[in-house]
Amino acid sequence: MIYLFRVYQWLIAAPILLVLTILACIFTFICTWLFGQSWGGYYPAMLWSRCVCVLWGIRVKVKGRENIDPKQSYVFVANHQGAFDIWSIYGYLGHRFKWLMKKELRKVFFIGAACNAAGHVFVDDSSIQGVKRTIEDAEKRLQNGMSVVIFPEGSRTFDGKMIPFKRGAFMLAAEFKLPVVPISIDGSFRAMPRTTYNVTPCTITLTIHQPIFPDERGFNTKILMAQCRETIQSALPE
Repeated sequence: MIYLFRVYQWLIAAPILLVLTILACIFTFICTWLFGQSWGGYYPAMLWSRCVCVLWGIRVKVKGRENIDPKQSYVFVANHQGAFDIWSIYGYLGHRFKWLMKKELRKVFFIGAACNAAGHVFVDDSSIQGVKRTIEDAEKRLQNGMSVVIFPEGSRTFDGKMIPFKRGAFMLAAEFKLPVVPISIDGSFRAMPRTTYNVTPCTITLTIHQPIFPDERGFNTKILMAQCRETIQSALPE
């Protein structure tokens, strides 16, 4: 059966994915021009992501969506198991957001331009001035219920286990005094780890944990980082 799926994956699903990606980029350009980045930068990509999951036989279950308020801005932090982390969050989180992504992605043909049009935040950590620009850019986005999603590990895991977190996501939350929402992603490593381009149909579970709110003095980033890691791990297999 898996061999038949591989034939389907490369001869049918892959060409359809290419077409869907091009259409999603085009509709992102059009919709952001007509309706602005808040709407146009989110809904075309959300529909694209859901289509990708269906196309590859990926079922996404969401737990804890009642923990978030659609009118509140958050900093979402999630573990990064595989490529389907992006599609599962984009398609099924159910909350408007912008990605905090590596600045190198801006150079990806067509997709980088669409991400720029959608208003995603490109991280420039090459200098103090670059970090300052990133913070200023993010601050413009975090209004009227708009949130950001960050993978604090910085890259996908090689073995399915979480790698050490970087402090940037938590420094951003501390800077803006926004509540932080940990998200546990379970199943994406099985679907497509970074060591292969082959997809395995399976179920991905997103667990949206309760927000962590800052106190009057804000956050202690070291404590916040440890708390988020422990919370995310609590919904993952040992």
